[in-house]
Amino acid sequence: MQTATTLKEYKSEVDKALKNKFQRKALDNFARAYPVARANAFAGMNIDQLIQKVADIKGQALSRLDQLYAQFKANAEQKGIHVHLAADADEANRIIAAIAKNGQAKKVVKSKSMTAEETLLNHHLEAQGLEVTETDLGEWIIQLRHEGPTHMVMPAIHLSRYQVADLFSDVTGSKQASEIERLVKVARRELRQKFVEADMGVSGANFALADTATIGLTSNEGNARLVTTLPRIHVALVGLDKLLPTLADALHVNRVLPRNATGQAITSYVTWITGPNPCAAGEARKKEMHIVFLDNGRRALAKDPVFSQVLRCVRCGACANVCPVYRMVGGHQLGHIYIGAIGLIATYFFHGRDKAKNLVQNCINCGACKAVCAAGIDLPGLIKEIHARIQDETDHPRSSVLLGKLLGNRTLFHRLLRTAQRAQAPVVKKNGFIRHLPMILSKEHNFRALPAIAKTPFRDRWDRVKESAASPKYRVALFAGCVQDFVYPEQLEAGVRLMARHSAAVDFPMQQSCCSLPAMMMGEKAAARDVARMNMAAMGDKGVDYIVTLCASCASHLKHNYPKLFEDDPSMKKTVQQFADKVIAFSTFMNEKLQMPEAGAEETGPTTTYHAPCHLCRGMGERNAPHELIRKAGLNFVPGKEEETCCGFGGSFSGKFPQISSQILENKLADVEATGAKLLVTECPGCLMQLRGGVEKKGLKIEVKHIAEALVERK
Repeated sequence: MQTATTLKEYKSEVDKALKNKFQRKALDNFARAYPVARANAFAGMNIDQLIQKVADIKGQALSRLDQLYAQFKANAEQKGIHVHLAADADEANRIIAAIAKNGQAKKVVKSKSMTAEETLLNHHLEAQGLEVTETDLGEWIIQLRHEGPTHMVMPAIHLSRYQVADLFSDVTGSKQASEIERLVKVARRELRQKFVEADMGVSGANFALADTATIGLTSNEGNARLVTTLPRIHVALVGLDKLLPTLADALHVNRVLPRNATGQAITSYVTWITGPNPCAAGEARKKEMHIVFLDNGRRALAKDPVFSQVLRCVRCGACANVCPVYRMVGGHQLGHIYIGAIGLIATYFFHGRDKAKNLVQNCINCGACKAVCAAGIDLPGLIKEIHARIQDETDHPRSSVLLGKLLGNRTLFHRLLRTAQRAQAPVVKKNGFIRHLPMILSKEHNFRALPAIAKTPFRDRWDRVKESAASPKYRVALFAGCVQDFVYPEQLEAGVRLMARHSAAVDFPMQQSCCSLPAMMMGEKAAARDVARMNMAAMGDKGVDYIVTLCASCASHLKHNYPKLFEDDPSMKKTVQQFADKVIAFSTFMNEKLQMPEAGAEETGPTTTYHAPCHLCRGMGERNAPHELIRKAGLNFVPGKEEETCCGFGGSFSGKFPQISSQILENKLADVEATGAKLLVTECPGCLMQLRGGVEKKGLKIEVKHIAEALVERK
């Protein structure tokens, strides 16, 4: 649980997390193992179809939340279940404390419940004099350490067995061995008595079925069944978003949930509870059962046209499993109560702007969370929306406003870049890197070499490099993006030569500017819209078949984010969609539209590996085209084990969080080195800047090239 109030304090906490060697190793090992386990669990299944059905089931349930609650309540009360509705976290805690008091309960056992974490239930009950014991092994460990969970499914993944052994030694008063089996036995022995003595059990629920008033729990430990059956009072604290119409709906969600969470086909225990059971054998009196439904903003959120999808979350934790930032810093720095990408969003709605303001900035926008989400939630898109909201709600001046205004004035922006190019001359080395960092950057940014701004930008070279294609198959407009235009114009030159060589007529509209993704990443949505209008005007009247870009980030932003920027402007809908439909990534255009042929080279090219830019393999959904082009060029391709793992650039992210960016880059370069490749190819100038700068800093004997450069040399 992050507690920092300022960004500076938050970064200090991040630095401490980065130094936690065991946590880094544990999360790293899990991040490598998880994709394999998930793929095996879903083998032979249509994952996209399954996830879409989960999204439909949850979405339809959210559209009639009040109706489902009323149906559940009526059916539950017929079965002797007491149903309560809490408006917020405080009311939920008061209701549960009152149930304990009325039932003369003194000791409470709990099974794992993120909703109880959301309300800080333990703190409230303990303040009322109750003894509260978490009985899930991981939750018990972090309770004893007075911490929050670092993962929604594996709350103590950040701790070593040696740390747990020391903790258990303190708890039991005797030295405990560090073998995991022995530690589990200690926990079982200590918790067994707690189950027997408990007056009240508190659980959560994965599902609440309106037609039968049944709650469903999935777990891998038997503690949930003991908590819900042994004590004479059972209270289930359930978010309203867990309501579903029928068992069939829940069973479909449960086909996806464990597979997406831990790579299991099904959890060890799936428990369905419909009404109170007898207290003990032979007793006529049934136990007391209460279900406390928590609103805490959920009903209002369910009606929000943009953010209602947040409530589709099934709490699988997969968004953390694949997040490169979580892998570096863990859940205490990438969440407040809820962890990972969903936590960055949920924190804003459930715990307020102040708790969320730092977290939302620590998203690298790689899209891995969206690609793996069990409910198809657009997590990175919503994080950017939250960031923009927080910016708009903040009164104090912010530097990102200046950036937004600068990007919105193309002439001023380009003039500034040209001025910077002239000013950098004394510090530019012969290899194109600058000798030392600009004074505005701290030593934390020194993890990579930075490129100089090109002496002549691409726009000034256009008249010289443009080529006419004989009998062109397609007419295209080239979208450069600011990095390739002013830093890496040679990449665009290579792309133009290749496209012309394979029968594409290329035009370069001079009025284009930055794609506006940097402004959007910094929460300046209005500025991003202004720049988008500028670019669409520049490209709109050219009568081209396609808008081709050699930058994966630009491609994804132009194609997917431009329509979202104008969702609330019906007058722009047709124009934006026509523009977006024409946008295509360079490798896709070369492979699928121009159908670049085999090179026919007799000699095999250098051993080559590939880094898949996040916005190409996920944002554009393109995985095969770059591989095909590398093969067609006759290069000796050796894939890395983590080809699709983020390189750590993330545009402005690497500037704001250099300490995280550098560690992600370190992992990526280690993966590249393990392939033995002499050539590293990618399709994003930002990724190339990060990777080439890292290679230069480390002195590695690896060339880093844009795919267009690699192809043009082989054709």
